Amino acid sequence: MKKCLNGITGRLDSWSLHPVAVTGVSGTRALLGFVGLMYYVSQYQERNYLFGPDGVLPHEEFTAQLTGFSLYTLSASPWYFQLVYHLGIAAALAVMLGVGGRPGLALHWALLWSVYQRQPGLLDGGDNLAYVVIPFLLLTHCYDRFALPTGLAGRLARHVPGHLRAVSVPFHNLGVLMVAAQICLVYVVSGLYKVMGEEWQDGTALFYIMRVAEFELPGWSNLVYENDLLVVLGTYGTVAFLVYFPLGVLVPALRPWAAAASICFHVSIAFFMGLTGFALTMIACDLVFLSGALDRALLWVRGRCPGSRTPQPDDAESPDPSTAEPPGGERGTRTTVPTAEPV
Repeated sequence: MKKCLNGITGRLDSWSLHPVAVTGVSGTRALLGFVGLMYYVSQYQERNYLFGPDGVLPHEEFTAQLTGFSLYTLSASPWYFQLVYHLGIAAALAVMLGVGGRPGLALHWALLWSVYQRQPGLLDGGDNLAYVVIPFLLLTHCYDRFALPTGLAGRLARHVPGHLRAVSVPFHNLGVLMVAAQICLVYVVSGLYKVMGEEWQDGTALFYIMRVAEFELPGWSNLVYENDLLVVLGTYGTVAFLVYFPLGVLVPALRPWAAAASICFHVSIAFFMGLTGFALTMIACDLVFLSGALDRALLWVRGRCPGSRTPQPDDAESPDPSTAEPPGGERGTRTTVPTAEPV
């Protein structure tokens, strides 16, 4: 009993002292910033027609039918529209580069929500996950990696009381846990929803999906839907993967493999169906499960780049590996937040 209590105490200490998956969640922030920037840039030429106050959906009609909020409702002026749209581009770029910190990330979320609400017909599903995940990132240290060094964050941190800085660690771990739980929930709900479909039960769903003109890739999709074996394996394999993904990330040895399989799955969706924004958003969230692999990759690159400093143990996220063994035997970092058992 005493040994069990000591183990629980050790995990609680690890929760409060050692931030986990810093590299993974920083990659999530950078990739979500890129997805937002890609959306703005891809619609740039037609922005006035798609989002402008005198475009396909006039400002009055948009304001009348909007049920949430959007910064584009505040004024019907073309100059105001151009200001907000270009501010959104700047905010997305700043998030991708790691500039601006949490205020910049919050601004990006508000602007991205606003432009998504302005023209919902262009969305591919990745927006729903971005709405939820970006606020979780505000709790994390997602600017500790893959960010341009400005020195401003360090100067501001020196003026923050020590007890407030200490509280940031458990909040970071909570944010990582929430991102991990959200992506698992998306997979499970999607998989269970598919199980109820007749086409998914008889193994023919992939045949019908890849023949939809909106999602068909000429010259490639037919190679899949004309092959009965690929259709059956793809249909049943998709359902099995979605339903059992959370079980895979619960097992430390399987966690990086489950995340890698998820990335390959969504790369195929982006290639065959053209849902690039959705696929990249899902991949961004998968990075929290690959934080250890990303750390090792960064250390490998640093060790081979001329003039780079030699990687030190302090580069790891957990300075005392003995207090919290990372999943899969990864020393120095973990990809999820421990509770009673690893997530």
